[in-house]
Amino acid sequence: MLRGLSLDFGGTLGGERPARWEIYAEEAQRAGLRLGAEEVMDRMVAAHAELPQEIDGAFRYTPEWFAHFIPRVLPLEELAGAPREALIERLFARFADPRTYRLVPGARELLDLSQELGLKLALVSNWGPGLPRTLEAVGVLDRFDVVLVSALERLEKPDPRLFARALKGLGLGADEVLHVGDHPDKDARGAQSAGLRTALVDGSGTMGTPEGTLRLQDLHQLAHLLPSLCRP
Repeated sequence: MLRGLSLDFGGTLGGERPARWEIYAEEAQRAGLRLGAEEVMDRMVAAHAELPQEIDGAFRYTPEWFAHFIPRVLPLEELAGAPREALIERLFARFADPRTYRLVPGARELLDLSQELGLKLALVSNWGPGLPRTLEAVGVLDRFDVVLVSALERLEKPDPRLFARALKGLGLGADEVLHVGDHPDKDARGAQSAGLRTALVDGSGTMGTPEGTLRLQDLHQLAHLLPSLCRP
């Protein structure tokens, strides 16, 4: 019987609008750099793969870590000192602004239904330390019994220890909690390694779904299925 939900944030419950690589491209173009959104996205993927989880004590997605990430994504060497610093400041300001973030369609309704069904809720996300503030700004922070953010916990999915912390905070067994995310490895396989039940939001229908994982088109579909999952 399902008694709790563990939810990812970025790509599952909410995220930036416009997309993060579009924000980088907008600000880069404003500074005079000729970069399109697709090129920025490719450079972000490469930079993320190249940089370690921790740099000089700074954990991934903290401002200090992003100070190493941004120069790998944008050719800052093409800018003079003042414009370069202004670009960096604008990027940090955009991502610190709660107005940058939106919940996905069906997210608020899913949280309402979960409350009606008496489910305990955890948020487990690979994200920066400002996520609790963002959740408060979009009006959902108080819905969660547990909020675990990788930059604050210094652990990130798919590490099973992060999911174990969620279970401890909820006071539930692994088989009583469904983790819902949008990444086959970080979310589905990571949660499975801690014993949780898993669901993958795959709107494109192109992801490989790990065995035993429920594949969802969107959160509306999860809301439709949730009452049956909670029956003994």
